Amino acid sequence: MAKVEIKKVVVDEIAELLNGAKAAVLVDYRGLTAEQETKLRKQLREANVVFKVYKNTLINLAVQGTEFEKLAADLEGPTAIAVSKEDATVPAKILFGFTKEAPILELKSGVVEGEYYGKDAIKVIATIPSRDELIAKFLGSIQSPITNFARVIKQIAEKNETAA
Repeated sequence: MAKVEIKKVVVDEIAELLNGAKAAVLVDYRGLTAEQETKLRKQLREANVVFKVYKNTLINLAVQGTEFEKLAADLEGPTAIAVSKEDATVPAKILFGFTKEAPILELKSGVVEGEYYGKDAIKVIATIPSRDELIAKFLGSIQSPITNFARVIKQIAEKNETAA
């Protein structure tokens, strides 16, 4: 297989990885120990996030003409890409959380739900609760007044029973 054909296969692989993705985050992984990288990969895998290292030129070719095209500006030095097709905030959350354990890991940028976010903005994205967390909080806030109302009705009923 010629070099060009091999590169085309890898570019197609990256394009397929990004196809339908809700989020993609670029990181500079330079300096991570093998143990740290294994731990990071495990955390990402458990969250259904694909974490791969590709040559910058191949990522650049794969993102051309897609919503991930703005990532090309940050393709310098060793770059890994974390992609999620399920949860838009989880790659940023896990990677940002891991920087506390391994400060050498550096978030470069990301595209979340079609919007490009630079280095600082992607850290803010990491602090946003996930969709499931927001739904749980919303349901909890709806449930609380109903529960309190039911408790008051029950106390009134019990009071009326003892009075009778």
